[in-house]
Amino acid sequence: MQIKLIAFNGRYIHSCLALFYVREELRRCLPEAVVELKQFTINDPYYATLLKISQGTPAVVMFSVYIWNSELITRLLADLVSLLPETWFVLGGPQAENLELAGLPPRVVRVLGPVEGLPERFYTELGAGQLALEYRGEPGHPFPSPYRNEDLAGELAHRQVYYESARGCPFACSYCLSSVERSMVWKELAEVERELAMILAHRPGIIKFVDRTFNAQPERALAIWRFLAPKVGATVCHFEMAPDLFTEAMFTFLAGLEPGVFQFELGIQSTHPATLAKVNRRMDVALAGQNLRRLAALGNLHLHADLILGLPGESAATFKDSLREVFAMGPHQIQMGLLKILPGTAISAEPGLVHAQRPPYEVLATDRLDHAALAELYWLGECVEAFHNNRYFPSLFNWLREKDEDVAAFFEGLLVLCRARDFFNRAATQELLSELLVAGTAEREDAELIRELLCFDWLRCGHRHLPAPLGATADLAVWREALARRLPLNFAPHYDYQSRADFFRKSMFMPFSGAALRCLGLGEGGAGLVAFLPEKTASLQRFQKTVFFPDPN
Repeated sequence: MQIKLIAFNGRYIHSCLALFYVREELRRCLPEAVVELKQFTINDPYYATLLKISQGTPAVVMFSVYIWNSELITRLLADLVSLLPETWFVLGGPQAENLELAGLPPRVVRVLGPVEGLPERFYTELGAGQLALEYRGEPGHPFPSPYRNEDLAGELAHRQVYYESARGCPFACSYCLSSVERSMVWKELAEVERELAMILAHRPGIIKFVDRTFNAQPERALAIWRFLAPKVGATVCHFEMAPDLFTEAMFTFLAGLEPGVFQFELGIQSTHPATLAKVNRRMDVALAGQNLRRLAALGNLHLHADLILGLPGESAATFKDSLREVFAMGPHQIQMGLLKILPGTAISAEPGLVHAQRPPYEVLATDRLDHAALAELYWLGECVEAFHNNRYFPSLFNWLREKDEDVAAFFEGLLVLCRARDFFNRAATQELLSELLVAGTAEREDAELIRELLCFDWLRCGHRHLPAPLGATADLAVWREALARRLPLNFAPHYDYQSRADFFRKSMFMPFSGAALRCLGLGEGGAGLVAFLPEKTASLQRFQKTVFFPDPN
């Protein structure tokens, strides 16, 4: 019996953990089956994908169904049932229950719940080719890592590796599918360490922990971190964290990490207490903000803060307040995602919410936001995504944070300009973004300071020239020559007489005002020159190294 396991990921670098779990259960319970695992992306050519799935007339095709791929799977099923008239199709995953099967033959079967909890009769009936229309797996069963060494060396060699040390969620947010089943299963730490050691031996680029709240048990989280830290090497570990559940011991440990080893996705969702209460989100907002500031101040962790647009009880004013407050906390990215009204969640019964009827069920209007108001906030979020959520402009945003800028109003002004210049239909290059930032701040009192900060960040990103919006007419070579005349033949630790020519040839040089240098934390208040070296820092952003030279005048 040939069984094909099919996943559709958002990108090639992603992978589907569920498929590996299913494969291992099939090997254990139906060892005579020949199991083939295939991962596609939702952007692969449709016809070629259809041919690859139908090739070899498999006895069973199993799909892992999520909100981002359910429409594609529905389309494929309509064609595959005709191409493979003897094949059984099994649908599992969080969206299997909501997939529309009207008009499909009874050879299309749903499997709900975890695969480890399926009854033995599922495998008996699968082997006999006599399946019922639906099966349900009971939660609470052990879930050992399904990866084998050949997976990590082959199928997953150039993909993100997903791993769960705990299953379920201790919270009951009304918009989340995890709130439907309140069971929690925690792996023993010894088992977690064995499994992670095997994964790390293959040096993956990133391990994404899919635990819904990794630090729900802070001491356990800290124990896993202590195991990981000396072993990760170049591997990055990504965790979903509750921002108000950090302990002093965790902060002490995190302060000693090398930059970029850990990434944290921090679920704020809203800073409006009434909204959080309405969706049953338990969080100490003040403590969350305090902790995020402390994490940002460490300077060695990449931080994503999540806001959800369209929560019940949230107005445009309170959502903008959340944006202002989260920006002030200093995360590297602010992800402003639309609320998804998932079937079966408590929020799907909330009055006043209008949502798209097809996956991913995005909210269209709420009790406090009509469609026009929600759309305006969506485009504001797209503006934040384009300008803030990259490595291009940290000096600008540090300055805005320092002066307590109304960042919602700042991005609203940018949004007007973006629409006027058709920005959302153009490639968001650093040059175009810089051009719009210069134009959008031209009437401000600090316009020249902002332009200097943008120049600093541009050159720190490794560029060898200034684009027109930042002052391309400036002859940077003049400053190189002036400094070369001024500096001695040997200038440790930057060069000696043998490497002097290389230092000046490979570095970029630009003068900055005292005001700009104070913002950048360089010098002692006066104007000066900054050299941007060819070597990169060991910081999170991996910018070019810089050297400050005071103005001799």
